[in-house]
Amino acid sequence: MFREVLQDVLTRTEDCLGVLIMGFDGILVEEVWQAEVKSETYAVSVAEYTSLLRNTQRINGGLRLNTLREMTISGANEIWIMRVVNNDYFLAMVTAAHGNFGRGRYELRRAELILSKELDV
Repeated sequence: MFREVLQDVLTRTEDCLGVLIMGFDGILVEEVWQAEVKSETYAVSVAEYTSLLRNTQRINGGLRLNTLREMTISGANEIWIMRVVNNDYFLAMVTAAHGNFGRGRYELRRAELILSKELDV
């Protein structure tokens, strides 16, 4: 089921390079990528961003801010969108910098709603 949902997100989002489910422990659960993408580089980057996401959640909690739901990192060539599903998992999407950012956010939210029951532990 995970792969099908991620593939749907990849297909429905213009200029999406890949989508994955990652645990906050840094372990990859599932991933889908465009055929021309060297996924190893991106998967390692998302694993590194896991600590950034965790630290931001911790800071928000310490400052009594609202719960972190989404984080975006915009680079020269890519946009990274990370959407928190629960305390254990998050979804990540990599799009080309000129990609459809709004559609990507929408599709990740949609995937979160579909997968949240399956990822609830």
